[in-house]
Amino acid sequence: MLKTTGEKVTGEKTTGGRRRALAVGLAGAMIAGLGFAAGPAVAQEVTLRLHHFLPPPSTTHKDFIAPWAEKVEAESGGRIKIEIYPAMQLGGKPPQLYDQVRDGVVDIVWTLPGYTAGRFPTIEVFELPFMAASAEATSQAAQAFYEKHARAEFADVHPLMVHVHAPGTLHIRGTEVRSLEDLKGLKVRAPTRLTNIALKELGATPVGMPVPAVPEALSKGVVEGTMLPYEVTLPLKVHELTQSHTEVGGERGLYTAVFLFAMNKARYESLPEDLRRVIDANSGIPLAKKIGRLWDEAEAPGREAAAKLGDSFHVIEGEELARWQAATAPVVDTWLASMAEAGKDGEALLAEARALVAKYAAE
Repeated sequence: MLKTTGEKVTGEKTTGGRRRALAVGLAGAMIAGLGFAAGPAVAQEVTLRLHHFLPPPSTTHKDFIAPWAEKVEAESGGRIKIEIYPAMQLGGKPPQLYDQVRDGVVDIVWTLPGYTAGRFPTIEVFELPFMAASAEATSQAAQAFYEKHARAEFADVHPLMVHVHAPGTLHIRGTEVRSLEDLKGLKVRAPTRLTNIALKELGATPVGMPVPAVPEALSKGVVEGTMLPYEVTLPLKVHELTQSHTEVGGERGLYTAVFLFAMNKARYESLPEDLRRVIDANSGIPLAKKIGRLWDEAEAPGREAAAKLGDSFHVIEGEELARWQAATAPVVDTWLASMAEAGKDGEALLAEARALVAKYAAE
C-alpha cells in the first residue's frame, strides 16, 4: 500500500515486514518437516522510501509522485511498496537530497541538481536564459540530452529521469518590474547558479536559496521578489506575499530549472530482474513528458490565484525583451567556460540542447 507519512524510518523493513518474514520462514520449516515438496519461492517484498522537499498540496507530490508510486506498486503486483515523505520529513535540507539517495539514507529522491552549484555543469545547459520552451518539450529534451551526454555526472545514482518546470516568472513584492531599470538593485531569490548569474546581469541582487525558504524570506524582507513558475507559488502561498508578476514573452522563457528523480544505485541493482523492469517501464522520456505536461497545465491555476487577489501582471516583449536577451548573453559565456574547463565542446553541446528543445517543441 502506498503511504505518505511523516514518521521517521529507522530501517528498511517495517515491524510488519519482519513479522511476515518470520511467518513465511516458520511455514517453510513446517512444510519441510512434513516432507512436502516446496512450491515456488515466496515473492520478494520491497519497501522503498521516497523523499522530496515540496508539501503534499504541490503538483509534484499529488499529481506526479503519488500516482507514480501507485502505478509502480500496481505493476509490481504489490511486491514493491513505496512510502512517500514530503517536505523533508526524513530530515536534512533540500540540497542534501542527492547525497541522501547516493548514500542510501533513502531509496528515491526528487530534487534539484542545481541546489549544489557547479556539481552537475553539463545538464545546466537547460538552465541558461531563454533556453526553455514548454515544460513538456524541454523536459523531453533534457532527458534525451542526459541519456547521451550527462550520464557520467550522475553515475553514482540511478536516475529515473530528469525534467524541468514551466518557464519561470518574476514575482515581486511592493513594486513593479516593467524594464531593466526596475530590476536594478532589487533583491530577488534565484534557484540555481546560472539563474543567479542571470539576475546579476539583469541588474538585480541575486539571493540563492531553496524554494521552501522563499515564503519566510519574502515575509521578512530578506528578498523583494523571487523567480518561480506559477505552479509552485500556489502551495507555498507566494501569491499572497507578492503583488506584481513579470512574465517574458516570445518562444523561450527567461529561465527554468532542472530536476532529478533518482534511485539509490545499489538498491536498484539489488532488485529482482522483473522488478527492475517495472521501475524501468516508469522511467525515461515518457515520464519526463508526463510531468512536463503536468507542470504546464498547473501554471494557469497558480496565475489565476494571484489574479483573484488583484495583483498586476506585466509582459516583457519587443524591444525590452531584446534588451533582456542581450543583458543575459554573458551567462552563456560563463557556461561555455565551465565546459572548456571540463574538456568538453560546449558549443556543440549547446547547439544540440537547443536543437532538442526545438524538436520536441515542434511535436
